[in-house]
Amino acid sequence: MTTTQAPISLYGFLRPRPERADEVRQFLASLVEPTRREEGNLEYHLHAHDDGRLFLYEVWRSQEDLDRHNATPPLRDFLAQLPAFLEEAPDGYFDTMISPYPGEPGGSAESGEASGGSKTGGAAPPHASTVLPERVA
Repeated sequence: MTTTQAPISLYGFLRPRPERADEVRQFLASLVEPTRREEGNLEYHLHAHDDGRLFLYEVWRSQEDLDRHNATPPLRDFLAQLPAFLEEAPDGYFDTMISPYPGEPGGSAESGEASGGSKTGGAAPPHASTVLPERVA
């Protein structure tokens, strides 16, 4: 599949409810390798922060690839249930990369930073294809 779109990055923090933290971490960790094998995935990383938050960073070749990933049944089902697992709405960001990505035309091994995006957590509305829940009460 060939596309002329710029790479898309999605990143942010999730704060699991303490009683659900292991469950959230295990589920997200189980997505890492299968997601990395999906067509169009350039990067997919899960980090544990010292305060219990989880940081997710993903880069996709195009919006179409990200949309296809978000439509997978395990992810779609998890996102539908996400408010029950979190203390607060995700603090997430969705950006179009403006620097060349390695392997893309004009890219280099040193390139790959994202810039100038929109916040998807809290009161800001999520991107249409990036389904994040409203703030958990």
